[in-house]
Amino acid sequence: MTDRRYVVGYYDGFKRYTQTTAGDIKQKSIEYIRKAAAKKIILHPIVIEGKKIAKSWWGQSWCSNLERYADYESRLERGRKYIRAGAVVDLEIEKGVIYARVLGSRKTPYEVEIKIKLLAEARCKKLIALCSDKIENVESLVSGTFPDSLKDVFYSKDGLFPSPGEIRFECSCPDWADMCKHVAAALYGVGARFDEDPLLFFKLRGLEVNSFIDTAISSKVEEMLSNAHCRTNRMIDDGDAAKLFSFYQI
Repeated sequence: MTDRRYVVGYYDGFKRYTQTTAGDIKQKSIEYIRKAAAKKIILHPIVIEGKKIAKSWWGQSWCSNLERYADYESRLERGRKYIRAGAVVDLEIEKGVIYARVLGSRKTPYEVEIKIKLLAEARCKKLIALCSDKIENVESLVSGTFPDSLKDVFYSKDGLFPSPGEIRFECSCPDWADMCKHVAAALYGVGARFDEDPLLFFKLRGLEVNSFIDTAISSKVEEMLSNAHCRTNRMIDDGDAAKLFSFYQI
């Protein structure tokens, strides 16, 4: 991995490239975290073990959603390289916003702020109502083992995962691009963080988990009640019921 920057040669008077490698960033990350710990500064670094950035359904789905959008295509590859090198030395997820510190060519990290539009509860309920199968408990939600029909809601147009139009970001680096590699690395870092705590997705989008579950369950109950009014061939007429239980009569 290289992060190229111009440096003016003292003797030759022309500009030439130097390179920042993955190894350079890794070493900077270790040093920065060590110094922060010595000063009792609490950091929340993203540590990637193995080839996959995210392993859970939530983490992988978040990353896959980012990669669906052509708006981000040109910068995501460098973001993947940066996060694997340990460039994201701090990342915190709050309601509607992500704060991150990401290392690059200098010794101190760049400051990244990513704002995610909050998801209206009414929109969430409307999306869930479109599903025939419902999620029944928090455990299924966290594990990502809920029905495929509900999973489709996350990826659908105007779904639960944010679209590019719902994401705004800023970075303190001098890169003029719409999305710099530091922002891209931070966005991938969110996917890795969801591996640790999937419920952070709901915090980020401003949704109450219990409300999400209650909506799903209430929809299921309404469906069951509506079916209860339907007469089926398995129902027994009053006369047949009397004959069936006639042996109880004295």
